[in-house]
Amino acid sequence: MTDRADPTLMRYWLVMPAAGSGMRFGDPVPKQYARLCGRTVIEWALAPFLSDARCAAAVVAIAAADAHWHRLAPQLPAVETATGGARRSDSVRSALLVLGGRARFDDWVLVHDAARPCLTEADRDRLIEKLASHHLGGLLATPQADTLKRAAHDQTVATTLDRADLWRALTPQMFRYGPLCAALDAATTASLSPGDEAQAFEWLGEHPALVEGSAANLKITNASDLALAEALLAARPAAP
Repeated sequence: MTDRADPTLMRYWLVMPAAGSGMRFGDPVPKQYARLCGRTVIEWALAPFLSDARCAAAVVAIAAADAHWHRLAPQLPAVETATGGARRSDSVRSALLVLGGRARFDDWVLVHDAARPCLTEADRDRLIEKLASHHLGGLLATPQADTLKRAAHDQTVATTLDRADLWRALTPQMFRYGPLCAALDAATTASLSPGDEAQAFEWLGEHPALVEGSAANLKITNASDLALAEALLAARPAAP
């Protein structure tokens, strides 16, 4: 990753919201800093982008009171930081501000969760190749495989949902810099908090593209997810 990336290559900027406390993880250390196969989760999450010549720069949005990033910073000198907010959208917007003056209006931005350590280069490349000429952008996602139940207030089944058209949203999500800033600003103005970047565009009447990715691109939420991620990473072929 370098600001001097080959100009003939498609260029993108990486934004990584990492200001969450990970309360559901059940550990005083936020999940993005949990140890995983010799690294932290966030180092694994960054790796597919830091090794990619198309990535012009990476910005991680961390909490104002973050007490862990400084230990990683010497190992990640190319990664810039922004002060994250209470909501994901606030953190993403803060990181986008750091890119102001460098990112062009129509430059691509990839937003990836700090708690997704199992993204493969193949999925990264598929997303970029599918969306490089798209007018809007989109996200990695996987068709819903499980039967879904809607719960009643007493934790009984209210109904079974038709899963035929349901997809599980993953990251990265890929949108152009200017429109992404505008979509997030519009949500803030309307006092809305999008669950992801795609939803901010949906509220504007847009239809982000779905690019099928691997279900192994899991998000660390609890200790069992960490064990699964360890098994997935350990099963990968060794790097040459």
